[in-house]
Amino acid sequence: MRRLALVTFFALAACTGKPSLDDPALSDRELNLEEFFLGETVAKGQFQDIFGTVRRRFDVTIDGDWDGSTLTLTEDFVYEDGSTEQRVWSLVKTGPDTWRGSAPGVIGTASGTEKGDSFNWAYTIDLPIPSAEGATETMRVTFDDWMWLMSDERLLNRAYVKRFGVDIGEVIIWFEKP
Repeated sequence: MRRLALVTFFALAACTGKPSLDDPALSDRELNLEEFFLGETVAKGQFQDIFGTVRRRFDVTIDGDWDGSTLTLTEDFVYEDGSTEQRVWSLVKTGPDTWRGSAPGVIGTASGTEKGDSFNWAYTIDLPIPSAEGATETMRVTFDDWMWLMSDERLLNRAYVKRFGVDIGEVIIWFEKP
């Protein structure tokens, strides 16, 4: 009986609604990553598991450089526990609204599409996870990132995180231009 309840729970969790680039636009804003992330951007975010428990909070300072074809994002994370991490993304514009990218720890190539005020970005990454003993381990997860331009200065990001194809949580981030 317990096994059936667990299987049912995970089946229902996998069926939760997710955004789509075909969803009706709620604004006439146009998101252009190379414009929004040019220069300094700051962000605050958190990861919460599928049960709603907040597991980690962080601040991020991002330095963006656009050379006409490649957007380089240097992300400096400071976590609530005082630990730090840096991730450097290299995003290449492959069409008027399409991107591909890489960063240390990313498996293969990340890909994304802009449409109106939205951007969908998908990738697999070996994510550093601190252990209870203070060491850092990695966990391979997939991210299905959704970003919405809320104003010229603010971008909302909701990322659905999966492991072995099963939802394990989500990350919410507010990006702002200082």
